[in-house]
Amino acid sequence: MMKINIIEANEKLGSPISFEFAAKAQDIDAVDESYRFDGDIIVKGELVATGRGYRVKGKIFCTKSFVCDRCLEEASQQQEHDFDEEYRKKAPGYAEDDQDVNYFDGDLVDISQMVRDVLLSDQPLNNICNADCRGLCLKCGANLNHGDCGCDRTVIDPRLAALQQLLIKK
Repeated sequence: MMKINIIEANEKLGSPISFEFAAKAQDIDAVDESYRFDGDIIVKGELVATGRGYRVKGKIFCTKSFVCDRCLEEASQQQEHDFDEEYRKKAPGYAEDDQDVNYFDGDLVDISQMVRDVLLSDQPLNNICNADCRGLCLKCGANLNHGDCGCDRTVIDPRLAALQQLLIKK
């Protein structure tokens, strides 16, 4: 798992302690039905003891594979996700009064859950291979990214359909 030892950070208050982890998506339960993360998920960052808690910030690097929602072709994207979280050690009789802080026990800060949450929440609702994806023809189903199929895809506003009929009569 992704655990950072805070002992060195406590000795160097205010100084960043670097860390790097590699994990599979299954190891941190970052799986979804509509896409997958291929290879290792790389997490790089630093932990700083602030005196009141610990600041953990860095980047997550991964490769996402999916089927494009527009053209239905397999696609892959390199992704980078930033994170910046605060952690505090649980004290005897503690109360989790601050919703913006993560609490932990012992001398290890486990960032696995945070990495999973960042990865999954940063994913777009639609899986699109690229911003210029033209999708499929509504008439014949051809992939328009490979070229025009020749179908007439003119869509007429139904409110003006009666006027279109006048043009056909002439």
